[in-house]
Amino acid sequence: MRTQKKLVFTFIFLISSLFCFSQKEGRSYGGDYKFNPENVPCISEAEKMKIWDEIIKNEKQLKEEGKLLKKTSKLIQSFSWPVRKAAGIEFFDVWVISNYLDHDGTSPNNLQDYNCGTRTYDTNSGYNHQGTDIYSWPFTWYQFQNNFTEVIAAASGTIIVKTDGNFDMSCDFNNDQWNAIYIRHNDGSTTWYGHLKTGTLTSKNVGDTVTAGEYLGVVGSSGNSTGPHLHFEVYDNNNNLVDPYSGPCNNITSWWQDQKDYYEPNINALLTHNAAPDFNTCPETETVNLSAEFLPNQDVYLASYFRDQLSGTTANYKLYKPNGTLFSSWTRNFSNTYTSSYWYWTFNTLSDLGSWKFECSYQGKTEIKLFDIVTVLNIDESRFEKITIAPNPFNNTIKLLGDNFNKEDYKLIVYNNLGQEVFLKDQFLNEMNLDFLVKGVYFLKVIAKDNNSFKTFPIIKK
Repeated sequence: MRTQKKLVFTFIFLISSLFCFSQKEGRSYGGDYKFNPENVPCISEAEKMKIWDEIIKNEKQLKEEGKLLKKTSKLIQSFSWPVRKAAGIEFFDVWVISNYLDHDGTSPNNLQDYNCGTRTYDTNSGYNHQGTDIYSWPFTWYQFQNNFTEVIAAASGTIIVKTDGNFDMSCDFNNDQWNAIYIRHNDGSTTWYGHLKTGTLTSKNVGDTVTAGEYLGVVGSSGNSTGPHLHFEVYDNNNNLVDPYSGPCNNITSWWQDQKDYYEPNINALLTHNAAPDFNTCPETETVNLSAEFLPNQDVYLASYFRDQLSGTTANYKLYKPNGTLFSSWTRNFSNTYTSSYWYWTFNTLSDLGSWKFECSYQGKTEIKLFDIVTVLNIDESRFEKITIAPNPFNNTIKLLGDNFNKEDYKLIVYNNLGQEVFLKDQFLNEMNLDFLVKGVYFLKVIAKDNNSFKTFPIIKK
């Protein structure tokens, strides 16, 4: 799928007529995030034929080895949701559905999903989308780099094909193979999990069994893809394509244990930033500018990130001082439906020391983000923010400019586009010779050894 090469965000200065303000409410910006706006196919027909050849071959072999049960005539599967957020992250959720299966076999521009809507796509070449696409949000590439969105087995079964080691930071249609796992279930149905991140797939191999909810890998962007997402595809015991959703345009018994609504409005994250986030261009990691500590009267960016923002709904915001009194409250009335969206407000008059509470309520759910106003910033936080890379892009050597670091307290790691470590230095350097690298995009991570706090910088070798 495609994250726009130059992400087109509608940064809007929200005029007062759109809001109910308190007098202390700051300026606001935001808009929608479009995933795969150019409708790039997830997989070619030629690649699908190769996959089916391997599935059939492996099924035959596994049956001979007694590792695969004979297909039954009755379908009994009941799927759990195939993605989850990794443990220990502050986001409330990490996924959004961009596309469902297209039930209208004609193309182009003849769309019909299971709910008789058009949350799907086809192409001029005759491709009709054949699965469910679930992308990571917010900050798809930041999540990718930090393994935030995990893929899990929707049901118990046997791994019949496993493909790993392919390039996983694709931004356009290509001829690359994706990283994927294919599971045959006891009723003979099969689930496909495509676009996974290289090197994150389960250590289990073909012929091994997995249970429902078991870890399979991390959401990536391998194969025909334009951003990190999972392509989830289902086949029945006769290898016929199945849409697991029940709806007015797919009159079946749902294959889901608990089928999600067509829209799932949610606050995926409340975050605080010391500067506006920069979504960059694929496959660069977003400059997230996350911070939980601020100096008095420093610019504070209070941000909310939504899934399935619905037209006609309202988000209510409150900001509380450390003593519990209300500092500001405001609302955002949504006039558009966006699959994923973000809205942030800036404040520069927060002076009371202590822990502040940022609160957002949307569609019956309230989420809270805490942050601190302090007299002195955490040393790592303040130092990381002062680091600049020059030149970038670079030829052979880059310099790390900024605060004076105790070199022994930090280490430097450079990763390539595959997430593989290509350079490691166990102390901080003000200058790095990387002439051995080939041209391309890399990621420099500066890590504090004592608490594992870090900041990642995209760097480009020209």
